[in-house]
Amino acid sequence: MAVASNFLIGANDEHGLNPPTAGKRTPVMPYINRSFYENEFNKQAKLDFILACLRCGFNVLDIKPEVQDISVSTRVVRANRAGLSLLVTFAYNAFGDGSNFNSSQGIEVYYSPYNSFAAQSERLSNDVYENVVARTGRIGRFVGRLSVGVLSNVRCPSTLIEAGYMTNFEEAKLMLNPVFVRNVGEGACEGVCQFLDVPYVGLNIENYPTIRQGSNGNFVKILQYLLNEYGFNLEVDGAFGGNTLRAVRTFQANNNLTQDGIVGRNTWNALLNLNPQQVVLRRGSRNSGVLFLQKYLLSFLYPITSLDGIFGRETENAVRDFQQENGLTVDGIVGANTWRAILNGRGRPNPN
Repeated sequence: MAVASNFLIGANDEHGLNPPTAGKRTPVMPYINRSFYENEFNKQAKLDFILACLRCGFNVLDIKPEVQDISVSTRVVRANRAGLSLLVTFAYNAFGDGSNFNSSQGIEVYYSPYNSFAAQSERLSNDVYENVVARTGRIGRFVGRLSVGVLSNVRCPSTLIEAGYMTNFEEAKLMLNPVFVRNVGEGACEGVCQFLDVPYVGLNIENYPTIRQGSNGNFVKILQYLLNEYGFNLEVDGAFGGNTLRAVRTFQANNNLTQDGIVGRNTWNALLNLNPQQVVLRRGSRNSGVLFLQKYLLSFLYPITSLDGIFGRETENAVRDFQQENGLTVDGIVGANTWRAILNGRGRPNPN
């Protein structure tokens, strides 16, 4: 088996979100009267991939950390200057002019025959395809050839994942589903591990060590990335210093945890939301579990205008509507039964 720390993995997401790249969006979604933008999926899937790769011990470089669109040529230059071991790009597909839903669906993965490492890129693509399809349970269409810059012009094996069709109603909803998105990132990491003959380290709490001020390394980077997802603005440098300590204590306070600044099992659980059903949420809750809930509700097409982790009137109304439509007790409280229905649900149907 190879050693993960010997490799530098590149991560890339297609298109930008501030402002959104023109044309890269779903048709207007019913019930909420807005589109989902491709980069709302791409950027989160890339982050979940980065977190998985760090957990497995890889060195990782995000070649497009910006939220706006960055030219392909700039990203290729960044990748080639870094000397990547390989590059993985996240994208979401569309069929037709993008204004209407249709039946096209499924996962496609691409490589370029013009890449200097074409044979390795094809093998990497097959490994990624196999694992993303298996982990998500979605239809796999094929591994194909595509001559675009991030596949053809980078000097390392390179693959691009089209994780679904945003012009397919059910797959459009999945773009914001936090478990589906995480599974795409995890599946891509599993494929990379398979390609490089590196052990895959699973997404379970036992694999997250206790860290504290003075700790260094990949798990501190994971912590910093996750804290930034919850509104902090930390430099992801892998060093657990004063700024990270203060952010951890604030996060712990917001999640009713002991404010000791030590990231152990309970804090990791809150950061990762691996078992959201263990926490009862209601009006007034303000924590990471609420943000996870809000992402699910929005992906199910209940109107959530702000993903802020605050269980206010809008979130309560969405919960009550979900409970009413799924034969649950309508109390606005997210307990075991409501969580079960959410985690096993598919969201609102297409009314057309």
